[in-house]
Order: sequence, then C-alpha cells, then structure tokens
Amino acid sequence: MTDPIAIRFHDMELPDLAGRPGRIALVLPPDGRAGAAGRLIGAAARRALARLVADPRWHKAEAGDGFEIAWPAGLEAEALVAVKLPARAGVREARKAGSTLARLRGKGALTVLAGTAPHPAEIAFGLALRAYDFDAHRSPDADAPAGAPAVSFHVAQPEAAARAATPLAALAEGVFFTRDLVNEPANILTTEDFAARLGAMQELGLEVEILEPAEIAKLGMRLLLSVAQGSSAPARVVVMRWQGGGDEPPVALVGKGVVFDTGGISLKPAAGMDEMTMDMGGAAVVAGVMRALALRKARANVVGLVGIVENMPSGHATRPGDVVRSMKGDTVENVNTDAEGRLVLADVL
Repeated sequence: MTDPIAIRFHDMELPDLAGRPGRIALVLPPDGRAGAAGRLIGAAARRALARLVADPRWHKAEAGDGFEIAWPAGLEAEALVAVKLPARAGVREARKAGSTLARLRGKGALTVLAGTAPHPAEIAFGLALRAYDFDAHRSPDADAPAGAPAVSFHVAQPEAAARAATPLAALAEGVFFTRDLVNEPANILTTEDFAARLGAMQELGLEVEILEPAEIAKLGMRLLLSVAQGSSAPARVVVMRWQGGGDEPPVALVGKGVVFDTGGISLKPAAGMDEMTMDMGGAAVVAGVMRALALRKARANVVGLVGIVENMPSGHATRPGDVVRSMKGDTVENVNTDAEGRLVLADVL
C-alpha cells in the first residue's frame, strides 16, 4: 500500500533553520505578519517576503493559495513558500492550504512554519492527501530519491496538533488504500487478489468473511454470479465487520466491485475501455472506510459488503435477454449485459 507522507509536529525552536536544505514554508495571515516564523528566517528573507506580501497578487489570492520565492537570501533552502490563511479560516481552507504546500514542496525536505495558524492538523491532512503518488508499477529511476522525505511541521502547540492529527492520519490511510485499489490494473487486482487484500485487514481488528462461488450460489446470489460467469476469474463476496459501538444496530455500506467491465456480450466501445479497471471504485471506497474505522478504533458498528466480479464476454457469458432469479426471489431479464452493476448490488444488498 502507498504510505501517506510522514509528518512530524515540533515546536517553533529551530536554531538550524538557516542551514536546512529543501524548502521552507510559512503559513501567514492576509496581512503577511510572520511573527516568530519571520524572526527565524532572517532579515534578508523577511525583506523578500515583504515584497511578496506587498504585491497585488498576494492581496487577490484566496485563503489557502500560495507563492514561492526561489533561492531566498540568507537561507540554504532552495525556495521559500508563503501560504495565505486567515486566523478564522475553516477546515476547508486549512486543507486547501495543505494541498498548496504539497504542490509546492519540491523533491527534498519541507519545513513548515505554521506557528499559531488555525487547524494545523487539517493543514497537515490536506498536505498528506495532495502528496499521494501511485508509482507501484513505474520503471525504476536510479536518480530518484528513496522515499519521500518527512515533513517537519512547526507549530505553537505541537502536542495538541499531533493529537488532532492522529484520527486524520488514519483517515488518510483509508483514502490511500482506496486510491491504490482503484489505480491498480485489472491484471494485478483480480477478483481473488482484491478479496485477499480485504481479508488481510483482519490484522487491524476487522472481522472479514470471504465467500467463494459455491457459497455464493448456496445463498442464491444468481444475479451476481450471472455477471461473473463469462470470466475465468471467480466471483467473491466479502463481508467486513467493525464492532466498536456496543449493542447498537450496524450501519451497512454496500459496494460494487467489478474489477474490469467490458460490458459483457453488450460490448463497450474500445475508446475509454481501459478506464473500466476502475469499475470497482464503490467497493474500494467501502474497503477504505472500513480500514479507517479500524485504525481509528471508531465507536461505531459498521458492516461493509462488496460483490467482486469481472464482466467479460465468452462462450459462458450471460446473453442479452437471459432471465435470472435474484437472491430475493425476483426474476430479472437482462436486456443489456453492460448493466452489470445493478445486478451485483441487488444481490449484495
């Protein structure tokens, strides 16, 4: 799984700031007053920052927008980044500021001077989400650094910021898990591999049950199996349970997990069919939510159910006009085999 970038919270004591490599970022109010951060960057860099803040582009910028000053005088850093964030900014603006920091962070280390900026944990969360990069199948680059360097986040109250960031870090991991699943190609994320990845979440405390074709057929899920019957990849139904809320009735989340959707006999046009590897996005979201719940030790009862199939044309595939009986007992005429999602979801629901 792609790991979120490491973010560490520290206080505003930085005696070595002038010699730090990479980039230094400041989160500033609209008037540009840098406070303690301004004193840390030195007089020469403060003058460059003052010129930026006096520029009309800074005044026109929205909350969360940012600018960079290349090779700031008096600092070893390759760039000084300034992000605009009012003291009364909300969570959305704070996350946008974090996204801007991620966009402007460069390839090396990043030192963020946030001081008393609002919602530091949300800024860090936005940074983590924007820094996502799926490179599992890229050809090796000998010149690329080994892993993204950690972000050093300096705030007035680092302990409080770290506490607030802990549940958000779990949420980021759930988001990354979902993104990785959606980005995997269908020859890697097969129905069996998908189910196995969900089964591995038992290590987090989830109860995971994986149903194979014989068990699915015994339950009467004929609609779901009719979608899968044209593929050599066996269908799976995965049930994930998180029991953290006592005796309360659970919330149920249901997701469609079509690892590749050709349309079946009702074949899709070739243009854009490569994107049908993402037709399991609903199941991926359910899986990511369940992962985040477990990591956060959420006080909730949630069951996540996903139907995992591949919709392919073959001599065994469902034909337009076929009639199949659902788990509920209804008969369904399949007029177009590219309507596979509603069949999968009907039985899983």
